[in-house]
Amino acid sequence: MEWLEKPTPETAAVLAEAGYGLLAAPLARRGVRTSSEADAFLAPHRRDLHDPFLLHGMEEAVERLRRVCRDSGTVAVVGDYDVDGVTACALLTAVLRALGAEVVPILPNRLTEGYGFQTVQVEKAHRAGASLIVTVDCGTTSATAVLAAIDRGIDVIVTDHHVVGSDFPSQAIQINPLQDDCSYPFHHLCGAGLAFKLAQGVLRRSGRDEPLAALLRIACLGTIADVVPLVGENRVIAALGLRALAKARSPGLRALMRVARIAGSVSSTEVAFRLGPRINAAGRLADAGLALRLLLTRDSSEADRLAGELDTLNRNRQAEERRVVKQAGELFSARDPLPGILVAWSAEWHRGVVGIAAGRLAREFHRPVILLGVDGDTGTGSGRSIPHLDLHAFVAGFRHRTTRFGGHPQAIGLSVAVSELPDLKSAMEETAEWPPGLLARRREYELELSAEQIDTEFYAELARLEPHGEGNRRPLIRLGPLERAGPLREFGGEHVKLRVRAARGEDSEGGRPVWLLGWGWKERSASLDGRFEVLGALEWDSYQGAPVVRVEDARRIGNDQVPNRRMSA
Repeated sequence: MEWLEKPTPETAAVLAEAGYGLLAAPLARRGVRTSSEADAFLAPHRRDLHDPFLLHGMEEAVERLRRVCRDSGTVAVVGDYDVDGVTACALLTAVLRALGAEVVPILPNRLTEGYGFQTVQVEKAHRAGASLIVTVDCGTTSATAVLAAIDRGIDVIVTDHHVVGSDFPSQAIQINPLQDDCSYPFHHLCGAGLAFKLAQGVLRRSGRDEPLAALLRIACLGTIADVVPLVGENRVIAALGLRALAKARSPGLRALMRVARIAGSVSSTEVAFRLGPRINAAGRLADAGLALRLLLTRDSSEADRLAGELDTLNRNRQAEERRVVKQAGELFSARDPLPGILVAWSAEWHRGVVGIAAGRLAREFHRPVILLGVDGDTGTGSGRSIPHLDLHAFVAGFRHRTTRFGGHPQAIGLSVAVSELPDLKSAMEETAEWPPGLLARRREYELELSAEQIDTEFYAELARLEPHGEGNRRPLIRLGPLERAGPLREFGGEHVKLRVRAARGEDSEGGRPVWLLGWGWKERSASLDGRFEVLGALEWDSYQGAPVVRVEDARRIGNDQVPNRRMSA
């Protein structure tokens, strides 16, 4: 794999002159051009939240919601079974109940109903006596379900962030920043972000205070877990929400953080890898309603019980995911040469984990991956892409061969008749001819350091770029040359930890040591010996009380290849 320094925009020089030092180049790479933009990026503030009424359809949607709240009417909130859909549903349910509405939250079952707003949810809303349905994180391509609701005399408000369908019924209200006639200044809000904006709008028009901390701590979960770009307004939602999470009073959130072993401040990494997966596990292996009830409950005993159930489901999910990744990975490794897209299916694969497994394999093989679990005559699954490759646009060309299809550029969901799968796979492989170099395995780093440069002060400065996520990844660091300063320690069966220092040479006597952390690196630990260098991300180790480098790649270097490195940005 090739290691390349990430290109530095010319605006980095402007930011360096303005005094942003180490952060000048990373900020420029994240689209920051001026001092005012840099200050806004480094210190997200509530004033940077846009007016919700800039969203097309917001005025009409708020007035309809105010009417049902004033009349103590019944509204059904239809969400999705992932973190984004569950948190969006919880947020809007809580706000509308506080405003006087009778709210019936409805989440689909992944295994029996599948993704999206469907007529089965319309029937549930109709039986509950709902006069209004609000969808969150779904509905923009669900014309059939929308029309079914309207035929039953139920008004529909769709809030969604997925690619807009061309046949959306004009009788319904749609809030989606991707609409052609929407001039909202930020186009990347997720479902929970849009639910937050709708909640802001209805609270504001109702003359009620906006409990921003309570709203943002839920909205930030969906925003971080849904892997939307953590820039612009998403960055504000994530940053302010993470601060609010540390002071959560909700029994459900407190119980969830306890089982996830999170205390004190909460980072985006902890949301992405501890809280989010536990919420997701309910919809992947059981019923997403478990997670919804956890977020809405006010009973501490019930919260502890539900959090325990989610924790168990998450461990089961991890085991299922490892099995799918191993089996699919073996299938793909046997291909030579590899096609531009990897497609596989099996009746042994749980449909609840194929999406996350596809994501792992896409990163490993550096090309789009689609995995489907087969049940009877239908394969249902998900696809994940790689940076700069629009998988949704690609698969849309095969929409006529699917029974269901939707998503966005980096992630898609689909259902396909099993009889169609072999021909569909062949057609996709023949068509997947990407631009030269797009599939080349490369790593782009942002900083080139020696071990002596890493200390608490350096970490604190770099941490100003948090919260990290899509569009603002933790800066990748090239560190070396290194040598071991202690024995390799194994833990958790497949992980390693190692104390290293700058490799001693003619001009160096080593120096202050630093810890390396390698998740899943036991089998690759041979590369962490002799003289070597690593690519990794700087994180804080609360156990050591010091920064550590989480290794993403490593390679041995010969004695004649040991350079004297200086920090560059």
